[in-house]
Amino acid sequence: MSVLHPPRAYATVTGPTATYVAPDGHTEPVMTDGAEDIRHAVVRRAATDARTAGTPLELVTSGDRGTHHLLIDTTGSITAIPAGITTALPTHPGTNAGLTDKADDTRADIRTEDARRAGAPLFDAVSVQHHGAVNEEAPPAGPSAPTEEEDPPTTASRPSFIAVSTETPETGTGWRAVMARLGLPVPLSVRQMQHAGWARSVSRHWAGCRSIAVANGKGGVGKTMTTAMLAAAYARWGGGNVLAWDNNDTRGTLGWRTDTGLYDTTVRDLLPAALKLLAPDAGVSDIARFVHHQGVDRYDVLRSNPELLATDQRIHADQFDLLMRVAARYYRLVVFDSGNDESADRWLRMIDSSGQLVIPTLAAPESAESAALLLDALRTRDEHSAYLADNAVVIVTQAEAAGRDVARIAAGFEGHVRAVHTIPYDRALKSGPLRFDTLHPRTRHAWLAAAAAIADGLEQHSGERYE
Repeated sequence: MSVLHPPRAYATVTGPTATYVAPDGHTEPVMTDGAEDIRHAVVRRAATDARTAGTPLELVTSGDRGTHHLLIDTTGSITAIPAGITTALPTHPGTNAGLTDKADDTRADIRTEDARRAGAPLFDAVSVQHHGAVNEEAPPAGPSAPTEEEDPPTTASRPSFIAVSTETPETGTGWRAVMARLGLPVPLSVRQMQHAGWARSVSRHWAGCRSIAVANGKGGVGKTMTTAMLAAAYARWGGGNVLAWDNNDTRGTLGWRTDTGLYDTTVRDLLPAALKLLAPDAGVSDIARFVHHQGVDRYDVLRSNPELLATDQRIHADQFDLLMRVAARYYRLVVFDSGNDESADRWLRMIDSSGQLVIPTLAAPESAESAALLLDALRTRDEHSAYLADNAVVIVTQAEAAGRDVARIAAGFEGHVRAVHTIPYDRALKSGPLRFDTLHPRTRHAWLAAAAAIADGLEQHSGERYE
């Protein structure tokens, strides 16, 4: 059947509702009772116009699932017009008037003969009644066997209303978020766009457990602070399953600066229970007896015991590997707060197990030199250690309000590591509990930027499995 100048209708689908523009320009809302798919209601409405006009009708649907061109005939059957055929056709109401008669003729011919020869997928002559519409003129459609001239339709060939998207809409905060909820979105500022990009990086999940080593051979340079802030960033934006592990033989203080859980347990309590936690019948919550959950920041802490001497809590390489198997079983990301003994088994196995090295330093010559010496040593140890050094992220923290050496110290590491980030002075980092919400906004912004740079390195390193 050849049809000249078929009328065109439009439907803009927004969630469970749609706006329908009839061929005569009349606009009306389309809604359902909740049980019907909104697409079926749109097709039913278009079929009514096709029957009234006594001619097939072109329906252009658009929304968050893409734009689709469909030909609805008087019986309610649907023919999809291939995308390549409709690229020159208008996709918004009000643009038909600019077409010449010749263009209209070409368009009509394309919609009939060429569309069929191009293999435009049919919905097997399914009536609109099948889509929830009432079609009094068309007889009920039953199953029909494919003919020799027509191949049966396939799911792969028909158009889909579903479009895959990996982008997260950003509406901003404060008054921007209020305006967005009112349907009047305001473009994000440069700072907010920056923040949104970092948040996307930090929230990523990878297959396999990834681990980050926070290391510097000098004490008091911000290793514990860095461990807590990074763990908080990854857990808050990525949804938990992050472990901050105090991998310290000598008086690790991560437990002192984080919240205490229900059980007064440390890594020494976890070690004898490791095989039971790895058993097939172990539950995901069994690990809670041995770690300390941070309620607001959403990560867990595996403590060392700062009251014991190093001789009473040394962990050998095989014991570390067993603990790492447990961590990989229950967590997607581990952040190590390392000790200062770079010859200890647990320190060396931490380096061997990590996919990203983070070196914190204060904006002071002594701590910066210690960081540089560690990089030099790792570059000569083995191939993996050299990889960690070359791809390290250095974090320079301004320890005093009047600190003046931050830029100079940071510049000294440029070109020797993958990234350098600076953290401004913040009283909340000096002492007491380490909580992300207590930081000044500019400090949170700086930590998120650093966490995003570290996440970029984790993406390049495949997660190691511990079986």
